[in-house]
Amino acid sequence: MSDTVKNSLLFGVIALLIVYVGFLQSWNSALLIIQMGLISAIMALGVNLQWGFAGLFNVGIMGFVALGGLAAVLIGMPPTEGAFAAGGWQVLAALALGAATIIAAIFSYKNIAAGWTRNLVMIAILVAGFFLFRGLLDPAVERIEAINPAQTGYLGGLGLPVLIAWPVGGLFAAGAAWVIGKTALGLRSDYLAIATLGIAEIIIAVLKNEDWLTRGVKNVIGVPRPVPFEIDLQNDPAFVERAASLGFDPVEGSTLWVKFLYILLFAVVLLILMWMAQRALHSPWGRMLRAIRDNEVAAEAMGKDVTARHLQVFILGSAICGIAGAMMTTMDSQLTPGTYQPLRFTFLVWVMVIVGGSGNNLGAVLGGFLIWFLWVQVEPMGLWLMNVITSGMADGSALKEHLLDSAAHMRLMTMGAVLLLVLRFSPRGLIPEK
Repeated sequence: MSDTVKNSLLFGVIALLIVYVGFLQSWNSALLIIQMGLISAIMALGVNLQWGFAGLFNVGIMGFVALGGLAAVLIGMPPTEGAFAAGGWQVLAALALGAATIIAAIFSYKNIAAGWTRNLVMIAILVAGFFLFRGLLDPAVERIEAINPAQTGYLGGLGLPVLIAWPVGGLFAAGAAWVIGKTALGLRSDYLAIATLGIAEIIIAVLKNEDWLTRGVKNVIGVPRPVPFEIDLQNDPAFVERAASLGFDPVEGSTLWVKFLYILLFAVVLLILMWMAQRALHSPWGRMLRAIRDNEVAAEAMGKDVTARHLQVFILGSAICGIAGAMMTTMDSQLTPGTYQPLRFTFLVWVMVIVGGSGNNLGAVLGGFLIWFLWVQVEPMGLWLMNVITSGMADGSALKEHLLDSAAHMRLMTMGAVLLLVLRFSPRGLIPEK
C-alpha cells in the first residue's frame, strides 16, 4: 500500500467517525469536534516543529496558548471607561521601570569585574528597582480594579477587530519564547522541559492573579467574534426564514451556521500554516534542523550555529501555539485562566504529536483530529459500555455503582492505551517521518 493511499485511509476513518457522531448524536457535536480538531492540529503542528524538526522538548505549551488567549482580550475587548485615566499610564510606567531595572542589572553584570562590588551593585539595583516598581504599580492597580469590579475592574482592550488578535497572539507567544529561549535553550533537554513547564505555570499564575490585566479568576466574557452571535441570527427574520426552508429551527440553524463559519476560518489558518511548515521541512533550513536534531556535535563541527537555530524554531513553534490559543479564546468568546491545565494544553498535545507521527506535519494534523475525537467521545462510549456490562446486575449493587463511576476515568485510560499501542506497533507514529 502506498503512503498516499494509507494516509488517505487514515484521514477517511477520522471523517467517517465524525459523520457517525453527526448521525448518531448530533451535527452540533460533530461540527464542534471538527472545530477543536482544527485548533488541536494547529497546536500539534507547532509542537512538531519544535520536537520533530529540532528535538526541543517543550512542555510549556499551555503558557504559550494562554498568551494567545490574552491577546484576544487585549486586542478585541473595548477599553474600560476611565480605567486608563485612573491608573493605566502609571501601570505602563511601572512596567517600563521593571524592564529598566532588569536591563540595568544585566548591564552591571557584564561590565563590572566579578567580585563583591558587582554583587553589591546588582543587589542594590534589583532591590531598589523592586520597591520603586511596587510603589508605582500597586496604587494604580487598586484604582483600576475599583472601577465597576462586578463587570470590568480591568483595563480592557483596544477594541480592534478580533481577527487581528490571532497574529498578535503569535507575536506574544514568540516574544515569551525569545525570552525563555535566550535563558533556557542552553540547558539539557530534561532541564529545558522543567524550565518551560515552570515558566508556563508562572504565566498562568499571572493571568489568574493580575485582575487589572485579565480580571483574574472572574474571567473575561463577551470577547468579540469574527462571526455573528447565535442570538443575533435568531433575531434576524431573513436567517430564520432560510433556516426554516432547510428544515432547521432558528436555534439549531444558528448554532450550526456559526460553527460552520468558524470551521472555514480555522481551516484557512491550518492550510496556510501547513503549507509554510511543509515548505520549511523541505528547505535547506529544514534539512539543517534535522541534521542538528540527529547529531548536534557533527552539525556544530560543520559550522552550524546550533543555539541560534534552536532559538529560531522554538520561537516559530511557540508562535503557532499562540495563534491557536487566540483562535480558541475567540471561539469560546471568553478568557478563563483557570481552565488552562497541563493535561489538556500540554500533555494531550504531546500525545497528538507522538501518535500522529513526530517529524511529519501530516501526522501531527492526523494526531490532532484523532486524539481530540477520542478525548471527546471516549467518556460517553465508556458509560454506554459500563451500562451494557452492568445491565444484568441488581440495582444498588456496589460493583455496579463502582463500574458506572469508573466510566469518568475512561478518557485517561484510553489515552494511555492508545499511546502504548502506537508505541508498541508503530513507534514512529501512524504517519512516520520519511
